[in-house]
Amino acid sequence: MKGISVRLFMGLIVFCLLAATAAPGLLAQRSRRQPSADAVAPGPHGNVEAITEAQLKDYLYYVASDEMEGRDTPSRGLDLTANFIAMNLSRWGVKPVGDGRGHLDRYFQHMLLRRSKVDPAKTRADLGGQALKFGDDFVSSNVAGSASGEMVFAGNGWIIPGKNINPYQGIDVKDKIVVLQPGLPRGVNPRDIMNGKEGVDWESPYGMQQKGYLEKSGAKGIVVLPNTGALNNWKQNLQRSIERGSPWAVVKFQKDSPGLPSITLSDQGAAKLFEGESRDGAAMLKVAASNETIPSFALGAGKKIRFDLAVKSEDATTKNVVGVLEGSDPKLKDEYVAIGAHYDHVGTNPQISGDNIFNGADDDGSGTVAVLAIAEAFAKSARPKRSILFVWHAGEEKGLWGARYITEFPVVPLDRIVAQLNIDMIGRSKQPGDTAPANRDLSGPDEVYVIGSKMMSTELGALSEEVNKSFLKLLFNYKYDDPKDPNRFFFRSDHYHYAKNGIPIIFYFSGVHEDYHKVSDHPDKIDYRKLAKVTRTIAATAWAIANRATRPVVDKQLPAELSNN
Repeated sequence: MKGISVRLFMGLIVFCLLAATAAPGLLAQRSRRQPSADAVAPGPHGNVEAITEAQLKDYLYYVASDEMEGRDTPSRGLDLTANFIAMNLSRWGVKPVGDGRGHLDRYFQHMLLRRSKVDPAKTRADLGGQALKFGDDFVSSNVAGSASGEMVFAGNGWIIPGKNINPYQGIDVKDKIVVLQPGLPRGVNPRDIMNGKEGVDWESPYGMQQKGYLEKSGAKGIVVLPNTGALNNWKQNLQRSIERGSPWAVVKFQKDSPGLPSITLSDQGAAKLFEGESRDGAAMLKVAASNETIPSFALGAGKKIRFDLAVKSEDATTKNVVGVLEGSDPKLKDEYVAIGAHYDHVGTNPQISGDNIFNGADDDGSGTVAVLAIAEAFAKSARPKRSILFVWHAGEEKGLWGARYITEFPVVPLDRIVAQLNIDMIGRSKQPGDTAPANRDLSGPDEVYVIGSKMMSTELGALSEEVNKSFLKLLFNYKYDDPKDPNRFFFRSDHYHYAKNGIPIIFYFSGVHEDYHKVSDHPDKIDYRKLAKVTRTIAATAWAIANRATRPVVDKQLPAELSNN
């Protein structure tokens, strides 16, 4: 654990005093006010001079401190960070557009989360009249339900048109329990599947182990054979399913059907399954662990399995932080330039001795404080013509939850958002002489990766470059702008859901590095000079978009590689 710094200690005192002494009525009045008569007159690029290295450093040492506990979604640390952001927005007069009713709560767009834990006392399975023991013979998924029927084996269960793989040919799964191997068939690269190269739509109803397909085909349940990993971690997985359960999920994202109930067998459970079959159970397990393709077949006639799975549910909430600075033009103020970052990270790992907090200073503390600094600069100057929508997304690390939520349940009309600027990891630089392989693709001190600026709008891409050339002249690196980029960065941050909804985007990114998703991603490793330069460039770009006579025209469709996911 790192000790609390003097700067952080003083910042916490100021934060507590403000929270304890501010009069709600006065702060509410401040949140609605327009800039005062002495507001800063912005220059040609807006009030960018107000964005400083010292300011960003102060904010980041708070956001990425140990006291925020890694900002997992959901967590106390993430909520504290949300309160910190909201408090500042209120002080600066940024209008709240959340769904809450309390003072700071007005800046929050709440998401209800739910996770399910197995209830072992009420979970049972029976194979041909022989009881299977929970924990010894099987573990269950966190989907409650009952299933019973004869069984068919369907290999890995993946339909892969590009390799002419369809394990369901020649077998009937209707009213059956389907037995599956985990993983993909041998010779199938998971990256190719995710890139759509094998004809599989990753987000189609096929999904992991084709559960959607099986539901549509009338299957009743799934039995999964164990692979080596499942057997080696059997006790840990069993304990996790009971104590922690399934990962948190956004309730409004869940389908009407939670999926088919399923169980995973142990080695001894699988031996019982194949007892009396022409195929030896031990041999089947060995083949299953190797992902060698096994032809589909129906298990012995009359052999049936039944399982009744019970779960206990637990609810929690998390939130996006959202605010609007209203534009100055009577007509154009009804359009918005969205600026966003994700303020969550990955939390802590109790299994690590010593420092076990993933502070996430670069990912995405750097983006979090960049948006905060831009909001402060814009709030303390005369306003641009269009309104500015500031969004700090929660749950990006869980699967872009916040961005998906705010685009499915928007706080302003989506068709009024003229562009979205996404900031994710802009604080690190590759220094001269750095030969670490993990830093190979890290951008330099005056360089930033720019993704998506030209994919949907020629005008937006041109404007982005014009602003940069007339201002700080950063090196814009378009390496990851390739739709065939194997890293798939276009899909891996919040801008993706805006682009899916027809909103042109720009994604700013400095590259992965040796501290990415490690406990060593600390604020003392940030290049604050670069962080300030990139933040100022983004602010200047937003200012230019907000003051254009017309919104950037969307004149291109997303490439097929980016639009079919």
